[in-house]
Amino acid sequence: MPSPDLRQFVFRALRFGFRLTPMPVRTRDRLRQRFLERHADLVPGGPSGKAASPSAHRPLDHAGHRLLGYTERSEIALPSPLPATMVAFYLPQFHPTPENDAWWGKGFTEWRNVTRALPQFEGHAQPRLPGDLGFYDLRLPETMREQASLARSYGIGAFATYFYWFAGKTLLEAPLRQWLDDSSIDFPIALCWANENWSRRWDGRANDVLIGQAHSPEDDLAFIEYVAPYLKDPRYLRVEGKPVLMVYRPGLLPDARATAKRWREWCLANGVGEIHLIYVQSFDNVDPATIGFDAAAAFPPNNTSLSPVTDQHRLINPEYSGEILDWRQLATQSMAAADPGYLLYPGINPGWDNEARRSGRGRTYVHATPRAFEAWARHAVATAQRRSPSAPLVFVNAWNEWAEGAVLEPDARHGYAWLEAVRRSFTPLATPRKRPCAVIHVWYPDLLGELVEAISATGLSFRIILTVPSEREEAVRREVHRLNLDAELVVAPNRGRDILPFLRIAGRLLDEGEDVVLKLHTKRSTHRDNGTAWRAELLDRLVAKRRAPAIYEAFATNPDLGLVAPEGHVRLIGAHQGANTSSVEYLCSLTGIPQPDISADTFIAGSMFWCRLAALAPLVNAPLSNADFAAEDGQVDGTLAHAIERVIALVARAAGFRETTAAEVSGEPLPPDSPYAYAERG
Repeated sequence: MPSPDLRQFVFRALRFGFRLTPMPVRTRDRLRQRFLERHADLVPGGPSGKAASPSAHRPLDHAGHRLLGYTERSEIALPSPLPATMVAFYLPQFHPTPENDAWWGKGFTEWRNVTRALPQFEGHAQPRLPGDLGFYDLRLPETMREQASLARSYGIGAFATYFYWFAGKTLLEAPLRQWLDDSSIDFPIALCWANENWSRRWDGRANDVLIGQAHSPEDDLAFIEYVAPYLKDPRYLRVEGKPVLMVYRPGLLPDARATAKRWREWCLANGVGEIHLIYVQSFDNVDPATIGFDAAAAFPPNNTSLSPVTDQHRLINPEYSGEILDWRQLATQSMAAADPGYLLYPGINPGWDNEARRSGRGRTYVHATPRAFEAWARHAVATAQRRSPSAPLVFVNAWNEWAEGAVLEPDARHGYAWLEAVRRSFTPLATPRKRPCAVIHVWYPDLLGELVEAISATGLSFRIILTVPSEREEAVRREVHRLNLDAELVVAPNRGRDILPFLRIAGRLLDEGEDVVLKLHTKRSTHRDNGTAWRAELLDRLVAKRRAPAIYEAFATNPDLGLVAPEGHVRLIGAHQGANTSSVEYLCSLTGIPQPDISADTFIAGSMFWCRLAALAPLVNAPLSNADFAAEDGQVDGTLAHAIERVIALVARAAGFRETTAAEVSGEPLPPDSPYAYAERG
């Protein structure tokens, strides 16, 4: 019989299989429950009759579910000229070749690696599945044509495509030859010679070499003669008129300076002219002038050193031997780096996870988000303009490294969000709005008037957004008409209580420049006999006419203010954790914030508060989908929405913002400590 650990891993992987099978949510939940009952001995808390851990009841969504920040394709005019040329590394691996058939099996392409990946820890999004471009085949010319059109529309200026040359033999060149032969693919490329050995370990460093390099002076000349037709093509990427030629690992050349000299002389003598030589800082990190090159290109995450955060994540595979790192540290480290004493083109990276190539041993960078990537891209554009004003280049790792999780192309979870981040990086940030925004979730339409009356009495000019469950839309629209209310309605299925609708809209509001938001909902809490008093007290403490203007002014004058809570409703997490412990731990891991000290950390009970949206960015940007939230079934505790209520303040503090109460902002005394009247300790 397999070992218990192995059985547990197989069990968890099969549970994850529900993610890969599209089906109605309720059908999936029923099948999943039968599955868990059949394998009860492997469920935490198992056959002894004890309750399974809350994490076992968290809805499982497959790796193709759209995240809350999923972005559809759009056509928006780009600035002209663009402030920098974004050059994305491009992998031409997605088509079968005789060599790969022999080495890896008939029909092998990179897609085989991509689709075999399994999640190794909670929140690990594997496999990474393509979006609108599908599992494409680069033997088809229209594939690259579509990629080029897509890249251009989002501001990508060129592909730096890997070129595989082994002493006169090329591999994976067919897509590039199609580009060379088809002038209708009107998009710049630059060749990047991947001058490593090919080995079975995918990193060029193993002893089991499939095909090797044979560097020599003769090979230098043969190489440059072979690639000359590319360099001469008018579409080819140029810097100040010079075609760009890149080398992935110049340190593997016997004498890189001599190689560069041979290439330059040959090009001058054979009609190519002067060339612009760039080496990739994948492993090497030297002044390019010392090896006869003109510039270097940063290539994150290579050539970086970060501390693993593996121990902060709950493993699914007990035999996992890979490494988990924090992508945010990668971006921060890059943006903080000083300019070197040579021309280094900045590099950016939308994420990295090579689990698909190294099953159970991959290196995964967590917490990469499109909004954080946009900030990195903005910084890189400014850096490129400073370092090379006449020809600012920014390199992106990568356009389509699907098996390494470095992808700009649309994917099933994010859609076009990574490309949209690139496009947004070329334009000014939205100007912060100079008025507050109220987001009100309306489950009970008859209570909307009460909330609107309180807001109107403040004298503040609110932008009002109503989040409305689908089945309440008609009734809410009638009430909006009766109240003559100027409000935007955002209608969605009833899921995640007031929390999920707020997270859905918060991302858009961030992009629109909204700053300060008042979050309310038509709270009735019918499972309690004091639900009406609870709502009235929250409203009075947050929206009272004597308070609301002072609260908004406090946000305007204190940029570090992230949350204003109703006094008396800031409670110890440990006293009201209930059935949420596992989900709170999961959310902290997912958002990359410290686990709570349940004896000291607090949360805002009732989920009504004022906030600065930037303070909640780690939560708004978290990779959550609708399917992460259980179907509504009258739950009063233990759902992901209840867990999010408990981490909102934790997120704001971790993001560097502070929290205070409405009483403190208004200069009023705090109420005396007393048992909380609106929820039991647990």
